[in-house]
Formats: sequence, C-alpha cells, structure tokens
Amino acid sequence: MTTRLLLVDDHAVVRSGLRMLLENQAGLEIVGEAGTGHEALALVKELQPNIVLMDIGLPDMSGIEVTRQIKQQWPAVAIVALTIHEDEEYFFKMLQAGVSGYVPKRAAPEELLTALQTAIDGDVYLYPSLAKLLVKDYLSGERETAGKVDGLTEREQEVLTQLAAGASNDEIAIALTISSKTVNRHRENIMRKLNLHSRADLVKYAIRKGIIQA
Repeated sequence: MTTRLLLVDDHAVVRSGLRMLLENQAGLEIVGEAGTGHEALALVKELQPNIVLMDIGLPDMSGIEVTRQIKQQWPAVAIVALTIHEDEEYFFKMLQAGVSGYVPKRAAPEELLTALQTAIDGDVYLYPSLAKLLVKDYLSGERETAGKVDGLTEREQEVLTQLAAGASNDEIAIALTISSKTVNRHRENIMRKLNLHSRADLVKYAIRKGIIQA
C-alpha cells in the first residue's frame, strides 16, 4: 500500500531537497507541499495524507500548533517533526502535540527515512540525543512505587512492559503467544486506563513506575 506524504516547510529549497530524497522511495508518494501552517491544514483536509513531515518554524503559526490541530481533527495522520530546534522546550511540546517522530535537520538522510518508516509502522522514533532528554526529564523526578500498575490486569502489565521496551505488536504476540489483534486490544485498554495518548507517554510512564530502566 502506498503511503501518502505531505511536506511542510517554509523554505522552498528545503522542500525541493526533501522531495529529491523521498520521491523515489518505494511505497511513498509525495502528494503535496505547504509553506505555511494554514496551507498545511488545508492540504491535510484536501489531500488526506497518511503522514506529514513537519517543520516547527512556520511564518504564520507554529508547527507545534499545526501538529496539535491536525491530531485533533485527523488523529490517524502520523506526523514527524524535521527541525533545526533541538532544545527541550520544542522537543517536549511537539511530543505533547502528538508527533510520531522528531528528527533534527542535521541528521543523516538515513535517520529521516528510518523515522518516517517507524511512524508509518505506528511507532515513535526519537533521534538518539533527543531521546536522552526524555529519559533525563523523567528520571529527574521521584520514581513512583513499583508494583501493581494502576488497575491493569496481569496480562496488560506484561504487554505494557513489552511496549515500553520498544517491541512491536507482532513481537509481543510471539513472546506472549497471543494474536496481534489481541495485543492491539490490550494496548488500547492500557492507553485508556492510564489516560495515555502516545507511545512516548507510555515510555515516560514506564520509567516513572520503574517498569523499565532508563
């Protein structure tokens, strides 16, 4: 199945370079380009992409706000941030807005391709140096007491542990001898019970609880 991609960056030269990099990737179709936040929102509505490659520094509105609005209106659309910003403020705000990946523009092309594929697969990709910020942030607070996890069943706790460690649905299904469909159902129940909204939220929770070690 072809994945429909929308490029969002206020610099035409950057968009051109990204198009050259991505347009020949198998299974990926670039359906449009936007140079402003309002253009991006209009094109997501019109073109219905599966994934958006999002810059933060747009001229009319922040890429953070654009991301937030896209996820509110079209939650199934995956968003990967590609930005010059590598500080904590932008990183955490984009995570909270709902991105499925965060890659600095200085990263190698292979990193961007990996981030896009990870987001397409339904998981979260964080550039290694930025992932450390995530761990550091949650280790700076006190760990909550480990033990029974906020009303989860034993099976849900097993699935939570595997998810937080980075395992895919298929890998969890094999490890626990259950179907991928069952894993997905457990995942939805975990997110609902813990009021979590993304894979990143789940990882943060698991670190706080001491379920996984940073």
